[in-house]
Amino acid sequence: MRRATVFTASIGAGHDLPAELLAAELRDAHGWEVAVVDALALAGGFLERSITGTTFESPVRNRLFDLEHRLLHDITITHRIAGVLGETLAGRQVLRHLAQARPDVAISTYPGSTEVIGRLRRHGRVGIPCVAAVTDLAALRFWACRGIDLHLVTQAESMPEVRKIAGFATEIRHVRGLSDPRFTGGEEIPSRTHAREYLSLPADVPVGVVSGGGWAVGDLAGATEEVLAADPRAHVLILCGTSESRRLELAASFAAEDRVRAMGFTDRMPDVLAAADVLIHSTAGLTVMEALIVGCRVISYGWGVGHIRANNAAFVEHGLATVVGDRAGLRAAILDAFANPGVPDPSFAALPTAAAVVAQRYG
Repeated sequence: MRRATVFTASIGAGHDLPAELLAAELRDAHGWEVAVVDALALAGGFLERSITGTTFESPVRNRLFDLEHRLLHDITITHRIAGVLGETLAGRQVLRHLAQARPDVAISTYPGSTEVIGRLRRHGRVGIPCVAAVTDLAALRFWACRGIDLHLVTQAESMPEVRKIAGFATEIRHVRGLSDPRFTGGEEIPSRTHAREYLSLPADVPVGVVSGGGWAVGDLAGATEEVLAADPRAHVLILCGTSESRRLELAASFAAEDRVRAMGFTDRMPDVLAAADVLIHSTAGLTVMEALIVGCRVISYGWGVGHIRANNAAFVEHGLATVVGDRAGLRAAILDAFANPGVPDPSFAALPTAAAVVAQRYG
C-alpha cells in the first residue's frame, strides 16, 4: 500500500479543504494510506503563534500585513531569509514526522509547508518526491518552490509564474479535485432553480454573494449596501467564513433588511454560487475559480492588500474578474453583472484530478 503525508494549515478552508479532498480520493479511489498533518501545529512555538495569531480587524493591521507581504514576496533577500528561517524552525519537526510516518510522497496544500519541504528536498534532506498544490492565481512565491517535484495548479494561468519560480526541473499539471467535486465533474453542479430553492431565495430576483474569505475581511457592509442599491429586488448572501463575531456584527447591521442573510462557514458553496448572479469577493483563491465554473460573474473589491494586489492584476490581465477600488466603481460593476450574466465553463470537468495525477505519477 502506498502512503502519503499531506501538509496543510488550519487557518482557512483554502488549505484544509484541498488537503481533505485530495486525501479522501487517494484513500477511496486509489487505496492509499494518507495522513493529513497541520504543518503549523507540527512546527509549534513561535512559528505557529505568529501565523495563527494574525488578525485583520483594523486598518493598521491591514497595512502591516501588506508590508509583511511585500517584504516576504517582492524582495528577494527577505524572501530568502524567510525561507531559511522556516526551514530552520520547522525543518526538524517535518523530518521527524516523515521518518516516523515513512510516506512514499509528501504533499503540501499550504505555502509555508511547501517552502519548507521544497527546501529540504532541494538540499537532499528529504529523499521522497514532494508535491505542491497551488490554489491561488498569482503571487506564488512560497506556493511554488525549487525542489518540489510536481506542482498541481487549479488555474492554467498560474503555470508561467510557477515555472519562473520553480524552474524547469519540476513537473506542472493543471488539475481539478481540490475543491468541492460538484464544481468540477465529480457530481452535477446544482441548477440555479434548485440552488435557490435550497437556499430559500426568490427565483426571479438578482442575487449577490458578498464574501470576505475564511476570515471575513474587507468592506462587506459596503458591498452589501451597493448590491441592495443596485436593484430594489436584489437579495444578498454575506459569507463570513469562520468569523462568528463578524457574522453577528453584519447580521445586526442589516437586521431590518429581510433581503440580507449573514452566513457563517458553509459546505454548500456550489449551491451558493449557482444561485448567484454576481460574487463580490475580497480574497481571491478557489472561490473565484468556483464562481467562474458555474457562470457567476466575479468582482474583486474591498481589501486589495498583500497577495490580493497581485491576484487583482492577474484577474484583469486574464479577464477573469472585474477589479474595483471604490464604491462608485462597485455599483457600476454590479449593474453590469446583473445586465450581462456569466456563462458556465464546463472545461474544468475534463481535467484529471489531483489525486489521480499523484497516484499515476507515484503509484
